[in-house]
This record gives sequence, C-alpha cells and structure tokens, in this order.
Amino acid sequence: MAIVRPFRALRPTPERVEQVAAVPYDVINTEEAAALAEGNPYSFLHVSRPEIDLEPGIDLYDDRVYAKAVENFAKLREICPFVEESSPVLYVYKLVMGEHSQVGVVGCCSVDEYDQDLIKKHEKTRKDKEDDRTRHTIELRAHAEPVFLTYRPVSEIDSIVESVMKSEPLFDFTAADGIRHTLWTVNEPRQLSEAFEKVPHMYVADGHHRSASASRARAVMQQQNPTHTGNEEYNYFLAVIFPSDQLRILPYNRVVKDLNERSEEEFLQELSKSFKVEPGTDSPSAKGEFAMYLNKKWYRLCPLDEIDYSNPIASLDVSILQDRLLAPLLAIQDPRTDKRIDFVGGIRGTTELIKLVDAGKAAVAFSMYPTTVDDLMRISDAGQIMPPKSTWFEPKLRSGLFIHTF
Repeated sequence: MAIVRPFRALRPTPERVEQVAAVPYDVINTEEAAALAEGNPYSFLHVSRPEIDLEPGIDLYDDRVYAKAVENFAKLREICPFVEESSPVLYVYKLVMGEHSQVGVVGCCSVDEYDQDLIKKHEKTRKDKEDDRTRHTIELRAHAEPVFLTYRPVSEIDSIVESVMKSEPLFDFTAADGIRHTLWTVNEPRQLSEAFEKVPHMYVADGHHRSASASRARAVMQQQNPTHTGNEEYNYFLAVIFPSDQLRILPYNRVVKDLNERSEEEFLQELSKSFKVEPGTDSPSAKGEFAMYLNKKWYRLCPLDEIDYSNPIASLDVSILQDRLLAPLLAIQDPRTDKRIDFVGGIRGTTELIKLVDAGKAAVAFSMYPTTVDDLMRISDAGQIMPPKSTWFEPKLRSGLFIHTF
C-alpha cells in the first residue's frame, strides 16, 4: 500500500511562476546558481541555495546560510506573493523535453513507509549532504523541493490522471532550457489517493538526500512535540511520483584526472589485458560496452571476460568499469571520495568529456551506456545499493512550484 496524501500546498501565482521556478539545488554549484538567479528576486534559488546572497566563498554549512534561507523564504512568500491552497489537493505534473514527456502525481508520502522500506532506495547518502538538507528542512519548517519517486504502472491511476489533464491547467510554461512544465490541480483527490493504495512499493528515483533528510527532520520534530500523534504534516514528505514506463535515464559519464603514473602507451597495453580495445565513437551502442576518450581519440571497449548477468550489481556497466578498469588500472578504489575522478551527467553530452580532456583537466573520459529503470527497481527489490552516480534522470523537476509546510 502506498500513501499519497493531499496537502495544502504553498505555491506562486500563475503570473509569477516562471520567475520562481528553479532547477534543483543539487544539479548546480554556487556560481551557476548565482548566475541563474541574477536580477531575479523571485527565483527559488534564493531559498534552495541561499549562499548566493552572502559573501563569496562562505562555508555552505555556516549558520548564516541557513538563517539566510529562512529570511529569503519569508521575503519570497511576501513579495511574490505565495498563496496557500484553501483545502488539501494533489496535482498532476507534466514535463516535456523534446519528444519525451512524462506525467506524475504531486502529493505527500509517508515517512513511516520510507523508514520501513516500502519506499525503496538504491543509493547511499553522504552524511554532509544529508545533514545540510535536514537542517534546511527544519529551519524552513518546509519540504521545499520534491523527491522524485517511481512505481510500476497502474491503469486506474493512468485513467484518473488522463481525466484530470482534460481540465484547464494551473501552470503552463516553458523554461529557459526549453523544458515545458504543466501543472493541473486535483481538487477532489480521494479517488486518486485510493488508487495509489494498490501500489505495493514506490522507489526513490532521484532525491535520496531529500527523502533521508525528511526522515531525520521528522525524528527531530517528533522529539520536540510532546503531543505527537503521527498525523502531523512533518510525518509526510513532498514527492512527484511517475510511472516507471515513462521515465528516461541518461548516462552518468566519468572522467579521471591522470593515468595513475602510466604513459598513454602503457595504459592502453594494460587495458588490452582486460578489454578488447578498438577505434570507436563517442557513445556505446549496447549494454556491456564503453566509449573511452584519450588523447583526442575515441575507443570502443568490450570486457574480455564474461559478464555474470545473474548478479544485478556486478552486471551494471558502472560496476564493470569500476571493478575491471577504474580500481585495478587507475587506483580509483572509492569513487565517492576519490578526488581524481569526477562525474558528468548525460545532459551535458560527450562534448563536455572532450572539452575536459582536451583542456588538460582530465586525462581520460568514459562515456557510459545508460542504466535502465528495470535495473534500478530490480536492485532496489533485492535490497541492494547501486554504485554511486549510476543514474541521471532528465528532465529535472522544477523547485518552487509547490511547497509542503509543517
């Protein structure tokens, strides 16, 4: 059973929504956030990345950063202004990127179900990032950005969603990056909430730190509330929930700064002991293949040893690359912490890999074949954890369209 609970959303007016809408906090750095928000006092980045309004170089975990988030949130609610729905609602949220479209339901999901693994995870979180979003959530008394969940399709949910989309949308705009965002209000949400009760499990697709932080924030709020009942709003977190057959995962590519004290010739010679190495293009054509960019040339890599596809973790392309190349040849033992490796989301394309290598910022780059949603769900069902930076979902949800306060 999946709980998808209506909520009294805090949201901008249709007249201001384009100026408020912002990319998620964790897909850009401080400099990029500042550039995107420049000249726009309504951008939600002033709330999600408040350091952009403080002195350059400030520690992102400084007390002043969180105080600024609270100040900016209050100011935005006033000047925008934000409005609160008069009664609890759900929303239907459609994103269109080129020829791809996906439609999800916006609502609040149960922290209890998250804690009980009825909402399944596939990634580990980093403590510093989890600490940050936990404090951000508690200071704002709000889930400011939604978690991206998925589930195996249910025809009844599809039918209700299609019916809602025949009505007039609340928001409909195309962002600067060309992605169209359309939002419909579900004013009578009971039927849709009841339809989700037939979903046995949901899965965190993107937003592991946000969902983990919602759980930790709930624990703090519960401890501070002597009359806690379990029905308070902090027991639920904001999410957008998409059927798995509509999702698109792009590759998460890798770049490594050096060849581990090997020359190019020595590296290729060692590599040929584990992989078939031949001239190639900038993208692998199938699972189990890799494209490598080295010294202005693209190579096609195929493992020489057979891949055990009965093992859901070891058979992932990111695992094969890590276990057979990055660790043994380049001494990248822990890609979460090693400063010699970096990750490039597929939305940036392989031109970004070429640029980094040609500029001398990396010695070698690897273009990956994308992980599938089936891979994600199979690994989550097995209670296992995917390697870091295995998935890059596009299009990205926009922040600031709806907020859950508690």
